[in-house]
Amino acid sequence: MSTAPPTPTSLDRWSTAADNKIDTRLNHDRSVRDFPPVPALVGESPIMKKLFAVIDRVARTDCSVLLTGATGTGKELVARAIHDKSPRRNGPFVDINCSAIPETLIEAELFGHQRGTFTGAHENRCGLFEQASGGTVFLDEVDALNLAAQVKLLRVLQERTVRRIGARANVAIDVRIISATNSDLAQAVTANRFRPDLYYRLRVLPIHLPELCSRGDDVRLLIDHFLKVKATRYGNPQQRFTPEAMRLLTEYPWPGNVRELENTIEYALAVSNEELLGVDSLPLELSHVRVEQNSLDLKQLLEAYMTDSVPLAEIEKRYILSVLQHFGGNQVRAAAALGIDRSKLYRRLRQYGVRAVRFLQEEQLDGMQLRAGVRNEIPGL
Repeated sequence: MSTAPPTPTSLDRWSTAADNKIDTRLNHDRSVRDFPPVPALVGESPIMKKLFAVIDRVARTDCSVLLTGATGTGKELVARAIHDKSPRRNGPFVDINCSAIPETLIEAELFGHQRGTFTGAHENRCGLFEQASGGTVFLDEVDALNLAAQVKLLRVLQERTVRRIGARANVAIDVRIISATNSDLAQAVTANRFRPDLYYRLRVLPIHLPELCSRGDDVRLLIDHFLKVKATRYGNPQQRFTPEAMRLLTEYPWPGNVRELENTIEYALAVSNEELLGVDSLPLELSHVRVEQNSLDLKQLLEAYMTDSVPLAEIEKRYILSVLQHFGGNQVRAAAALGIDRSKLYRRLRQYGVRAVRFLQEEQLDGMQLRAGVRNEIPGL
């Protein structure tokens, strides 16, 4: 690993940005100190209720907390909730993304430096740990720290002091450490990328955050929450999703978790001004998942046909309806995808007992849309 001293330009640019961030947070803390914190975590599933109870218990202590979980599960929100519920709530909350700090600047930023220590160090500068004294330090992606910084962090945890680069004396600090990672720190220890003694110091109170796919109906709660928040932020009337779009949203596995869901809501609001947000307002990957699910159902149906337990007419019906469902009931697009004339598709739908009417909105005059009252006649709609 590189241990070259920071360059003047990179150090000044990074330090100025970091100081501005800390000043903003400190001013924010002072401005809202007399008001109750706004709840940031949303969920009513059993696993989230258990997490809320753990946060309440952990917040009363002053032990180090290690948050683990996949990307987008809300580790920074949990860290903030622990701080806001703790006796340190009136102190600063300093969040540090360890992977975002250049390797040559990590020690200077965390622990500070003395004037003249290296080229460009024109003044004494305290590090982020000193600025956070009396409050909480949140080390996000703590596994990104190099081994030299890990040694110093271990000393901070052991002695509750920091020593600036180039200084001869230690400075006492009073901070609580909350760290987070989406990687396996135990495996990093085995691979000699992370110090075992630091690992156990950070992991006094481990908390694992659940993935969104394991949180049941919390997806619906989060959708309503994000729609309301963004409507308030942009001063727009609150929009909502159609039943079919909501079905796609609740069936999607959300590998990016809550962050991906929030981005999806943002996308839908950006591409549509309609009060009702349909399937066409969602990113393509959500529709792709539904197509794969429909393909799997048809595959199972075909296997049943091969055993003479399902007639061929039923295979055709299910396939046509699944394609129609994929295109949100638009018969023009469905007929094109099926490779048949729209009149033939219409006759098939009449045979299946599915009625259709012309969709009157100007931007979709090119197709036929299923009547809302008969969507339930198609499985899955």
